[in-house]
Amino acid sequence: MTKRKTFRLTPKGLVLGPLIVLTAVFCCISIAVYLSDEIAFVSLPALLIACITFYAATILLLSKLGLSQVRELETLGTTDNLSRLPNRRALHLHIEEQSAASDEVALAIIDLDSFKQINDHYGHAVGDELIRRCSEILRSICEPEAKCYRLGGDEFAVVMAGEVAGTILEGMCRSLLETLTKPIAVQDRNLTIGASIGLSRHTTKDPVSSSELLRRSDVAMDMSKRGGKMRCTWFNANFDRRREAVRELDDELRTALAKGEFVLAYQPLVDADNGSIVAVESLLRWNRPDGQHIGPNVFIPVAEESGLINAIGLWVLRQAVSDAQNWGDLTLSVNISAAQLRNPEFPIQLGQILEESGFPPNQLELEITETCLVLDPIIAERTLDVIRGFGVNVALDDFGTGYASIGFLRQFRFEKLKLDRSLVVQAGEDEGSRAMMLSSIAVARALKMGVTAEGVETVEQADLVRTAGCDQIQGWLYYKALPADEISALLEQPNANSDTKTLKSNEAR
Repeated sequence: MTKRKTFRLTPKGLVLGPLIVLTAVFCCISIAVYLSDEIAFVSLPALLIACITFYAATILLLSKLGLSQVRELETLGTTDNLSRLPNRRALHLHIEEQSAASDEVALAIIDLDSFKQINDHYGHAVGDELIRRCSEILRSICEPEAKCYRLGGDEFAVVMAGEVAGTILEGMCRSLLETLTKPIAVQDRNLTIGASIGLSRHTTKDPVSSSELLRRSDVAMDMSKRGGKMRCTWFNANFDRRREAVRELDDELRTALAKGEFVLAYQPLVDADNGSIVAVESLLRWNRPDGQHIGPNVFIPVAEESGLINAIGLWVLRQAVSDAQNWGDLTLSVNISAAQLRNPEFPIQLGQILEESGFPPNQLELEITETCLVLDPIIAERTLDVIRGFGVNVALDDFGTGYASIGFLRQFRFEKLKLDRSLVVQAGEDEGSRAMMLSSIAVARALKMGVTAEGVETVEQADLVRTAGCDQIQGWLYYKALPADEISALLEQPNANSDTKTLKSNEAR
């Protein structure tokens, strides 16, 4: 079977093609007129001159209009309509041109932080205006030394060629980050937005295509986001190796979930006054077939990025409420990730689990971290309102390590505040940290929140947090994380919840 060939004309060819055909037709008519016996010889020169004049005028007009339209089409094809910056197609063309002419070409990919939240909250009109304002800021910093582009959405690019192009471009990017620390006036609002920037370069020693250069900068930009945002990161070959390792870990996590390799352990929380067990916190463990230990701090972020955290989180909830069914009136605490909190289906799934299991909602406590709130406070507040509607309590975990302020505590109305272990340890070492811990407890009390101290490992720390006013204590001084069957056995022991019995059992270990 023969393959049919297809012919494509360039935009200029679309103009020149009809002109060539018109010229051929005119020549044929001229020859026919010249050879005709019916036309008087006297009028023939005048007729030919008139035809040539008309033909020339037609060609001139068509060429002028056609080429003008072609230039406009080419401009539209390489320009972003919203920002009026060159687009991704123009970027590739420019990189290829500069790579052939310069020893070094540097590319920066700039992704705006928190743009989606602004767009969702204020609407697309404000979002579009913010894109235009950011485009103007980028141009004012980079041009004419470098060329600016909009790749789509909230992503921009800057290209610079020449000696030490990378060094100069990095300086421009840092100037951009400094500028973005100040609010941007959009309509009647002052909006604060950040950026994560990835850089890569093409050199004669390391020549790469425009597509590869773009990929490298994109990988570096992703590392900037992971590293805390509002920073510049140069591409490193180790990034690719890390991404491959993350991809392999994601595949293993999917297999682990399908084969039931995840298990839950439960760490008891005790009453600060009498040492009785009043709650348990569920902690996820992964029993890998190879015996290698990978902590949740490693595999949970991978699951969040891939979206697998939603399936893992639902498994944790179902298993935890199932295990806690026979533990009387103990409160069950379950950690919820930022990705779960952003998932609009999570509250519905939580309601289904409570209905199917019959677990009392008032005995379930969901723990979230400050990061969940900072990433998307509007969606977080809506989700928490629905969750509280079920009768479920919400606790703020790891307080003292992040961004949460008194305003955050008032806005989200937590039922419990959990002081991070680092704050507890430091409170026993210096007056400043002790004052911070005491003030945090005072604020929680004023807002009618319970207070739990995490990571208590010494009697001195327990006495400190008890005296400071904590309601509950959690830590190895009392109990380590235990399997579900050991929790059941522990609760069945007579006087197992007494303070003296608990301390003695830990001293014996």
